[in-house]
Amino acid sequence: YSGQPGRRWWLRPRPILALIAVVLSVAIVGSVATYFYMDSKLTRQNILIDYAGRPAPGAGQNWLITGSDSRQGLSRKEERKLATGHDIGGGRSDTIMVLHLPSNGGRPVLISLPRDSYVPIPGHGSDKINAAYSLGGPKLLAETVQNITGLHIDHYMGIGFGGFVRVVDAIGGVRLCLKAPLVDPAAGLHLHKGCQVLNGAEALGFVRSRHNFATQDLQRIQNQRLFLRALLRKLTSAGVLANPFAALPAASGVAGTLTVDSGTHLYQLLKVAFALRNPITTTVPIGNSNFITPSGEDALLWDRTAALQLFGDLRSDKPLPKSLITGSKQAG
Repeated sequence: YSGQPGRRWWLRPRPILALIAVVLSVAIVGSVATYFYMDSKLTRQNILIDYAGRPAPGAGQNWLITGSDSRQGLSRKEERKLATGHDIGGGRSDTIMVLHLPSNGGRPVLISLPRDSYVPIPGHGSDKINAAYSLGGPKLLAETVQNITGLHIDHYMGIGFGGFVRVVDAIGGVRLCLKAPLVDPAAGLHLHKGCQVLNGAEALGFVRSRHNFATQDLQRIQNQRLFLRALLRKLTSAGVLANPFAALPAASGVAGTLTVDSGTHLYQLLKVAFALRNPITTTVPIGNSNFITPSGEDALLWDRTAALQLFGDLRSDKPLPKSLITGSKQAG
């Protein structure tokens, strides 16, 4: 008590400043603890190993981003609800992208590598590129991608069906505007024309659907890029970041379902998230989309000359010519 009527000890400047300092300290410690907790939830694997002939690092930084058909974490009931079918083992990668982050301040570039690309796979002859994932997991896929692109892959990030669904649901869905209705029973999808908020199950169906499109997988990979941009814009929006009830479940959902290389940490993933809000998008140049493999399967071949120019420009941080940028558009 100060001896002055009505003036209490907790109204003095020093106790108030001390209280503020304590609150700030708790907040900082809590934030640091949360960061390290989230960082520890990442599944790390020794994916990006050195090998004879591995491309040397170039300008900027390159990420290999994959979406696998893994049902890990999904119950049988969820598999039926999401129309994923039961996990048959030996995982496949239906989404393969390379993200280039320039070192000169230019816009990031996101390139899709179609899963049916017919390419050499180390130790296994030539096959569709997603076979590399089935045969040797992310490690063999990373080696395959580095060999055929000439790019040094610096980081790897992969997510399965279950993780994708949980991330979308954690942030309250993602708004998408469709030019036409999209009904695909094979993907469990019934979407109407116009703007709507997709929940996790609907989002998964959207990025998996291909049967309704004339160009099938080539349109699907454009839809994947469109949705990825919408998802990252929502995930990094002020409304989510400022709301711990949305941000923490979303961050936990992302961290707990991602597989990354042994050198990747949460702060690097945040950088990628912001880069994917508005990248330049394209598909690797295609030379023949109706190639028949020696075993009689349908596949596609790259336009090797144009592809080498694309990846060569990225390796040197040169601006891409407009002829190599196809963008991302909806069908219809």
